[in-house]
Amino acid sequence: MAPEERLRFGSTAMAVTIAWSEDEAPRLAGVEADGVALELPPGRPLLEVVTVADGRAASSGRLVGTTVGGRARHVEHRETHDGRRTELVLTVADPVTGLRGEVVLTLVDGVPALGSSVRLVNDGTEPVVVRSVASFATHLGTPAGSDAPAGIRRWTLHRALSEWLGEGRWFSEPADATRYPHLGQDLTAQDPRGTRAVVSTGTWSSGTHVPVAAVDDADAGVAWAWQVEHNGAWRYELGEDTADGYLALSGPTDDDHQWLQVLRPGESFTSVPVAVTVAPDLTRALAHLTAHRRTQRRPHPLDDPPRIVFNDYMNTLEGDPTTERLLPLVDAAAAAGAEVFCIDAGWYDDSGHWWPSVGEWQPSRTRFPGGLEEVLDRIRGHGMVPGLWLEPEVVGVDSPLADRLPAEAFLQRAGQRVVENQRFVLDLRHPAARAHLDGVVDRLVGELGVGYFKLDYNVDPGSGTDVDADSPGAGLLAHNRAHLAWLDGVLDRHPALVLENCGSGAMRSDPAMLARLQLQSTSDQQDPLRYAAIAAATPAAVLPEQAASWAYPQPSMSPEEAAFTLVTGLSGRLYLSGHLDGMTPEQLALVTEAVELGKTLRDDLSRTVPCWPLGLPGWDDAWVALGLVGAGVAHLFVWSREPGDADTVLDLRALETLRLPVGDEVVVEQVFPREATTWTTTWSPADRSLRVVSTSGVPAARVLRVTPA
Repeated sequence: MAPEERLRFGSTAMAVTIAWSEDEAPRLAGVEADGVALELPPGRPLLEVVTVADGRAASSGRLVGTTVGGRARHVEHRETHDGRRTELVLTVADPVTGLRGEVVLTLVDGVPALGSSVRLVNDGTEPVVVRSVASFATHLGTPAGSDAPAGIRRWTLHRALSEWLGEGRWFSEPADATRYPHLGQDLTAQDPRGTRAVVSTGTWSSGTHVPVAAVDDADAGVAWAWQVEHNGAWRYELGEDTADGYLALSGPTDDDHQWLQVLRPGESFTSVPVAVTVAPDLTRALAHLTAHRRTQRRPHPLDDPPRIVFNDYMNTLEGDPTTERLLPLVDAAAAAGAEVFCIDAGWYDDSGHWWPSVGEWQPSRTRFPGGLEEVLDRIRGHGMVPGLWLEPEVVGVDSPLADRLPAEAFLQRAGQRVVENQRFVLDLRHPAARAHLDGVVDRLVGELGVGYFKLDYNVDPGSGTDVDADSPGAGLLAHNRAHLAWLDGVLDRHPALVLENCGSGAMRSDPAMLARLQLQSTSDQQDPLRYAAIAAATPAAVLPEQAASWAYPQPSMSPEEAAFTLVTGLSGRLYLSGHLDGMTPEQLALVTEAVELGKTLRDDLSRTVPCWPLGLPGWDDAWVALGLVGAGVAHLFVWSREPGDADTVLDLRALETLRLPVGDEVVVEQVFPREATTWTTTWSPADRSLRVVSTSGVPAARVLRVTPA
């Protein structure tokens, strides 16, 4: 055996060790972060590439165990530091295909999270057809000095299912012998062929599964967490080989997404970026990803503090705005303290059938006899920023624009434009598609003075387009990247413009979009009782300062019902709706109280870290709780969905895990709603728990402030 060489790559918060030799491809050999040191066995290369001509060393459906990855050898490495961010480019080469792989690892000072992507270059003389590229692959390892056994079965997977109205439904899935059976692979000296893959297809990047997940081994005191930072198709997988359990992350693949990329001599391809972290437990692992997300966000002048938005849609006008309906709402929203007023869907429609007619984005004259400008002027007159709903990537089948743009400006399959739910989808690789959208945005900003867009996205075109692409999946990936570039261009031209990310609620709430856009709609859920679970779970994947959960109080609601939905909005970036114009002074006072508290909480929102005193919420849990921990204080958002008096026990050990030393005595205050029945709380210093008793007699919610005594 050739001697092994090792390289340590690290920042002030995290470090990894990479090992290789003349006989072994470079691999991750160790990880250190947050007091955890993991040792990783040989056998899992950092570069894993499946090609048509080379495939895998043993036939399987895995991202790993690839022939190219096993053959690749270290060529060189170089490290750069720009004062805050350190980057390592590890270059490997496969002598057979001529593929050169550049594994790019990044660390930000003070943030224990590792970014990873792979750039492939064809240095050979023949085309290479690539079927998948793992952006990151590693064994899971064992804590240094621990007697914990290697393998997958000691880990528990924490992941979230998602769909329209049911976003972010987290659950825990043990890696037990049912999912990963004992196969006796030690007798064959070959890796198992199976794996457990989580796959997202199309452009709803969080429409089926959330692109954030984690595994933990509670007995050994270690957790991995990761996120795929892409606005299209992706895959992650957990499996086991003869040495250990492993994790692999990627963008689109041939097996899952009809993705093939032909690399001709001299051509290159870059995989989608991902990020991983390790920590002593799940809470801290998700906290590290929270810190990482903040380093990835595009700076925006209106981010700090985040503005309070009123939107007319949810449980209110629901896509049927008119001047007559809007003006009283504008006045009421301003009186409550809103700072942005967004007119949602329907503002462009003269026919009464706005769904299939979208695309030109000209204000309606029938809905606004005095012009849309009349409403926008009223919004500005109250000192609020005017906003409009926009679904830029689609053109309705009944829109005149559908015939004016060239066919190549739309996603196509086999010569036909893709139609989904009466919409064509623009292909943002095409200059005519981008020019159209740039013209729309520049006109609405320049002529109407719009300062806020709610960018919606209500269709998923499937696997992609075969126009000017090696495969439908390759066409879709290029479109995804063109979409991100278009968003960057919009904000470059209009740096003060606020862009909300909405995709049928949160069907496209991925880290790539959230690195650019200022806030994220968390759902279209209209039932406030169900919404509580969505709002509480959202900060596992979305920054608290971006998490815009609807609060839609109504004149018909009781004080407890109104408070319930307002607590949902306060649990992140407060996002208001509801018929405020029909409320009594007492009802409007409760809304105003929530807005005032939201403006107080937002000053520290971008520095808070989430925790879950009852665990990540189950969809039907009777009690739901979210904690946001800041400097010297924690705010608890607690919802009781029980029909009568009820109680629960909040585990607040996570406060100390997140560096809030609560000690033996704490001060617990009910900060919203102030005038409602005060819930009873009892602190137990022995186990750092807080017993909460709801005496409301109905489903109710409260915001509690916890500080050390």
